[in-house]
Amino acid sequence: MMAITMAVAAITTPSVLGRRVIAAGAALAVLMGAAADAGAAGNGVFDSERQRFRIVTLVRGLDHPWGLAFLPDGDFLVTERPGRLLRVDGATLQRRTVGGLPAIAAVGQGGLLDVTLHPEFASNGLVYLSFTGADEDGVGTEVARGRLAGDALEEVEVIFRALPKSRGGRHFGSRLLFDANGRLLITLGERGDRPRAQDIGDHAGSVIRINDDGSVPADNPFVTTAGARPEIYTYGNRNVQGIALDPGSGRIWAHEHGTSGRRRGQYSRIGTQLWLAGDYLRAQLRLGHEDR
Repeated sequence: MMAITMAVAAITTPSVLGRRVIAAGAALAVLMGAAADAGAAGNGVFDSERQRFRIVTLVRGLDHPWGLAFLPDGDFLVTERPGRLLRVDGATLQRRTVGGLPAIAAVGQGGLLDVTLHPEFASNGLVYLSFTGADEDGVGTEVARGRLAGDALEEVEVIFRALPKSRGGRHFGSRLLFDANGRLLITLGERGDRPRAQDIGDHAGSVIRINDDGSVPADNPFVTTAGARPEIYTYGNRNVQGIALDPGSGRIWAHEHGTSGRRRGQYSRIGTQLWLAGDYLRAQLRLGHEDR
């Protein structure tokens, strides 16, 4: 079983979770894949190169937790890959199941994946989920949005489907991130079939960029390219499972879940120029003159 822990700068000691995360703004939430019930996640103080952190276990006994999003009231949403969305009370840490989810195909590495809030969630209540969906051709990553009303999602609609769908249960991505301009980025895997990542007529192995309603931004790089999927923002990726916005510079950074050995050092910069990290050597060559 798994747990959620929170890494908090040890110099901050507020007593309420909501204050730690929302007011202080210095907390980093981490989904732990260790056997937390056996004490492997643990609590304690750890030193990094730049900061000292205190690790606090918040929730135990989760089934493959994948995504995490903090609500303005201090509660937080957690996805479990088999297909459950939880709402955890920020004060009591009691959990409740959120209803109204779309149909989810929990196949292999797929299932319910990431969760994020609309930048204007406080006024529109929109929650975005990535997950694997199925049709007659197989399975693939999809994104849906709905309005959170208490412990249920309402007006749920699928706004993106990775196409074509295929058989097999590997490499679905997937992380969600709104950029500084309110565009939604969706990371995808190449579904265990590497040549697909080089085909811009195929969503697999790419980072997707869409508007908050699923429409395609007019400035996407392949909007006018014949035969291309216009939602594609980068391609040639293996299985992007991390993406973050640098609030200072506005740059977006992503990393890929590579195989062992030479692909372990992959990372990408997504910004004014698109940096596509392939294997480790190619990443070194393409990013060698950039600040890293």
